[in-house]
Amino acid sequence: MSVTATATAVRSGLAAGRIETRQSLANVQDVLGMLFIPVVLLVVALLRRGSDIGGTGFSLGSTTLAGLLGLTLAFNGFQAVAFNLLMEREDGTLLRAKAAPNGMIAYLISKIVHSAATTLITTALLLVPGVLLFDGVRLDSVGAWLTLAWVLVLGMLATMPIGAVLGSVLTNPRNIGVVMFPLLALFGVSGIFFPVTEAPEWLQWIAQVFPVYWLGLGMRAALLPDEFAAVEIGNSWRYVETFFALGAWAVLGLLLAPVVLRRMARKESGSVIEERRKAAMQ
Repeated sequence: MSVTATATAVRSGLAAGRIETRQSLANVQDVLGMLFIPVVLLVVALLRRGSDIGGTGFSLGSTTLAGLLGLTLAFNGFQAVAFNLLMEREDGTLLRAKAAPNGMIAYLISKIVHSAATTLITTALLLVPGVLLFDGVRLDSVGAWLTLAWVLVLGMLATMPIGAVLGSVLTNPRNIGVVMFPLLALFGVSGIFFPVTEAPEWLQWIAQVFPVYWLGLGMRAALLPDEFAAVEIGNSWRYVETFFALGAWAVLGLLLAPVVLRRMARKESGSVIEERRKAAMQ
């Protein structure tokens, strides 16, 4: 593929992503969905505001809020991208993208742009009231803002392409549970709802393999005072490890997703879509 063709695909993907984002913001159902998740997560964090972590004096609500921001990134990246891709295989959108020159690259970029915009809006809806309601949660320095920025960017790049891969290997939207159940288990062991140091050591090692743990850790590093790091592995925010762990997942996803999408798209045709529709009706 030439440089010019790649640049054209990138521009097409960015433009399509902006259009999808505007359409979502004009759709009442999509807007309510964006509002629903932050409200539920905020209520969860508020219910834990009066507790502390194992008698340390550190607010469980504050650490939960930061972890839930990481969960929002992971959920939107993995599940939402996978589900959208599955739906667009069903309605023929993917087949139309396949027909365009370099259409799969443009399609992947458009999904990343749209999901990134949705994720940023959801994050802001959770973050703004969180800073006001929870003691200890702060964004009062340049360093905190920079940490939040690179964790957000790397977090989205580490999860959204993998979500596209997951959506490519599944065959229809009714199989999304195949993704959801392992994800929920991963969220449970990754220190989102409790400090991962409370888990057995072998479980801590498993959690650190996947990006969900690092997303939660990165968000806590950005939003919480340094004293809170006392309950983390190594009593540290581990900025360098977080950067390279999320970066490695981002590189893996961005290399793998276009290959898997193209392979999946080659199997798509009008007759295949019609067969899936008949099977769904039955």
